[in-house]
Amino acid sequence: MSGTKRPAVFYQIDVTRAIRGALASGLPVSRTEILPDGRIVVFHEQPSAVPNNPFDQWRQNHAR
Repeated sequence: MSGTKRPAVFYQIDVTRAIRGALASGLPVSRTEILPDGRIVVFHEQPSAVPNNPFDQWRQNHAR
C-alpha cells in the first residue's frame, strides 16, 4: 500500500436525505458541503424570531 487515502464515496441520495431531514425539521438550508472524509454538512440559517411579513406578525399576535 502506498499510504494515500482514497476520497470517500457518497451518493446523491445521501445528500438528498440530509437536506430533506433539515427541511422537515423546519430549518431553511443555506448550503451543503461534502467533506473529503465523506461527511455531509448541511448549513442552515437560524429561524427568525421576528416575523418578516404582515401576515406572520398578525398570526403571531393572534396565536392561542
